[in-house]
Amino acid sequence: MISLTDLPQLNAVLNSIATLFLLAGFLFIKRKNISAHMRMMWSAFAVSALFLVSYLIFHYQVGSVGYDGTGWIRPVYFGILISHIILAMVNLPMILLTMYRAVRKDYDRHRKIARWTWPVWMYVSVTGVLVYLMMEASGSYDKLYHLP
Repeated sequence: MISLTDLPQLNAVLNSIATLFLLAGFLFIKRKNISAHMRMMWSAFAVSALFLVSYLIFHYQVGSVGYDGTGWIRPVYFGILISHIILAMVNLPMILLTMYRAVRKDYDRHRKIARWTWPVWMYVSVTGVLVYLMMEASGSYDKLYHLP
């Protein structure tokens, strides 16, 4: 059974898997393999949706977890975190619109927004993993292991 303390690692794994699906989807569309591209992008969407559910459950239960890193890495962490949060909020409606246009077979408009959606989605997925790794390395999650 998954406990609350497992969710940050699960979220990083889900973001990593989404990143791999996004990369594969990109490579397939460059090779004009539309059916494989669609499978990868729907897989990235499903894994990202699972991530979002897990993320919301974790933060509903735990709240905010402070970053314990010090020195030069602290502003680097917050730069990554802030850009990650802002772009994640912007990206969700972009993803939904991009997927909607694909479902409607409005491929010209799908391509136009996908050129923006994909790199932002990729950045958000990769930086989500980086945020987890930086939190873990700083010992920020250690306090979770002492929850009642």
